[in-house]
Amino acid sequence: MRLAFNRLALKTRMTLVLVLVTAIQAALIVAVAGYYLSDSLYDQTRQRALMVARTVAAMPSVIDGIQARDTDGLTKLSQRLAETNEALFIVIGDQEGIRLAHPTPDQIGDPMAEDEGDQATRALQQGRAYVDSAIGSLGPSMRGKAPVINPATGDIIGIVSVGYGLDQVEATIARHNRVLYALMAVMLAASIVVAIWMARRFKRAIFDLEPETIAALFEERNATLQSVREGIIAIDRASIVTTFNRTAIETLGLDPDTQLTGRPVDDILPGNNLTSVLETGDPAFDREVWFRDRQMIVNRIPVKQDGVIIGVVASFRLRDELDQVSRQLTRIQQYADTLRSQTHEYANKLHTIAGLIQIGANEQALALIGDEVSDHQSVIHLLLEAVPDPILSGCLLGKYNRAREMGQQLVIDPDSRMQDLPDALPRDQLVSVVGNLIDNALEATARNMGDGGTVHISMTDLGHDLVFEIEDQGPGISEAQRERIFEWEVSEKGTGDHGIGLYRVWQFVNQWGGSVTVDERQPMGSRFTLYLTKTPAQTEGERG
Repeated sequence: MRLAFNRLALKTRMTLVLVLVTAIQAALIVAVAGYYLSDSLYDQTRQRALMVARTVAAMPSVIDGIQARDTDGLTKLSQRLAETNEALFIVIGDQEGIRLAHPTPDQIGDPMAEDEGDQATRALQQGRAYVDSAIGSLGPSMRGKAPVINPATGDIIGIVSVGYGLDQVEATIARHNRVLYALMAVMLAASIVVAIWMARRFKRAIFDLEPETIAALFEERNATLQSVREGIIAIDRASIVTTFNRTAIETLGLDPDTQLTGRPVDDILPGNNLTSVLETGDPAFDREVWFRDRQMIVNRIPVKQDGVIIGVVASFRLRDELDQVSRQLTRIQQYADTLRSQTHEYANKLHTIAGLIQIGANEQALALIGDEVSDHQSVIHLLLEAVPDPILSGCLLGKYNRAREMGQQLVIDPDSRMQDLPDALPRDQLVSVVGNLIDNALEATARNMGDGGTVHISMTDLGHDLVFEIEDQGPGISEAQRERIFEWEVSEKGTGDHGIGLYRVWQFVNQWGGSVTVDERQPMGSRFTLYLTKTPAQTEGERG
């Protein structure tokens, strides 16, 4: 039976369960109400029979009639009082228990004990009123008995028995029960309607899925979460963690037995900026941040239901996992840029030299070859002396060749010195930052000057900081733009894939420890100064 029930649709099961629960509740209510109603009616009948018996026993006309043994007068009086009080009967007897008044004339003169049991004379013997139920000559009834006392002498001179038929009580109970049964039927009908409505709403809320399907999806979702190699943490509207996977625990360096569910996300990841996504609803992708002294790549996506943000899901991975690939790509890109620039430049030079030789200008050809060799040799010699780090010097040589390819000139200050680079300083990020600043300077100079512009770079490692200063001959940066130049996707290059490089510069400076400034250069252009401390001071969080 249980298996058959489980095979039913969820809506059908919910309807049956709700109707069954309502039916049980209604039956219990009707049973309890019926019991208390029946008990109350019987008690009221007992009290009424006793009260009427006492009242009749105290009537002067009854006392006088008993003393005069006026059976006709007492009979008429008892019948009138019975009709007035809606009683089944009122019987009056003398001090011996002999009936003086009875609804059936043939019963007058007979002892009351014949049909009322041994207790019939208790009121005469003990002088107190009481109530009992018995089956008498007029059928089953609830009887109230009271002694008739002579007020002058205080002697018991008779007895009054007032009876209410139990059939009347049961009829009243049956009438009230019919009302209760009707109410129960209305409750069942209403419960069916409400059950169907609730089942439909519930099914719609769970996308019309069956519980078994939901359970399977839940298991699949857990398996998927645990199989993902990125850490995943989800929070609700109150910034409480609702979901996480084991990779998140490992990536954050927490105890393997740590339970994150139910904890505020700020206790786990201070400065995580997930709450800002809750407020704005703007997703963030591939942001580099520091959590627990670990550099990570983070994605944050809001979760919406009916257009309302109900939570945020964050996925993250260690930046270190990408370092090796990033370094390789950076070096390959540098080599490619250098080779491309040199190939293009030397191809032009060779064509020029070949032309000079063909026209017989041998001296000019030799002079051009000498100048070319001299320029490159001087740059290479300067870099070998001032920048012994091969990655940084290779980056600067590549930018030097790229500048010449663009028709610009990259001038490296001959007094530059960059020999005291900390071992912990990530070279790929350093050359990415310096290279980005040089590229921006070359592009700004080319836009403003065309061919023949000059970009100056100077470097020093004296003191506690590494200082890189790049000056261009571009159009300059407005004061308002300087306030936002390092924000995400803010650029003066117009629309397109711009405004990311300087944001990366700021991120690296903020994470490593240092600063970057922008100044106006006279008569035109801008000066970017990059300060990097020789001792890292990594912080958690990110800008924006």
